[in-house]
Amino acid sequence: MEQHQHAEALPDSAQRVANLLRELKHDKPVVMLPSAGRTSAEAAAGLGCSVAEIAKSIIFRRLSDDAPVLVIASGSNRVDEAKVAAQVGALGKADAKFVREKTGYVIGGVCPIGHAVKPVMLLDQDLFRYDSVWAAAGHPHAVFNLTAQQLQAMTGAPVADVALAPVAPVESIPQAN
Repeated sequence: MEQHQHAEALPDSAQRVANLLRELKHDKPVVMLPSAGRTSAEAAAGLGCSVAEIAKSIIFRRLSDDAPVLVIASGSNRVDEAKVAAQVGALGKADAKFVREKTGYVIGGVCPIGHAVKPVMLLDQDLFRYDSVWAAAGHPHAVFNLTAQQLQAMTGAPVADVALAPVAPVESIPQAN
């Protein structure tokens, strides 16, 4: 099998994702950001895109069976845990050790594919508003570009409303006369 040479070698975890993407016949490379993309805002700044175009991977722990739950959300959305729990069961917090054991990735670099343990998944419907999105590629500095449709095809994740609704300021609520 032919190896693509990069100007600089990818870290092992990002190379694993690059290999997976190649197996999936994905045509976009893994890109290394000059600074960490641990937050959606950092990644967006490094890529010159909007925060909403970052497909962030949030891991929860399902309480009933300790299964990892992966929510792939638009970077501008806060995940509504109640909406997620209503679809997959009661959730608990996933600490760094749980994330590393279940995904094979460190927090800040969790890729939507290639997990050590297949997670229960949900894909944020808001990602479909954009021509393309950027997802972590297994390392805090590594990302790759794809469409929400490609992301859904790669993960098989059901599309869902996972966003916490913005709270309206009190003064904007119409008063009854």
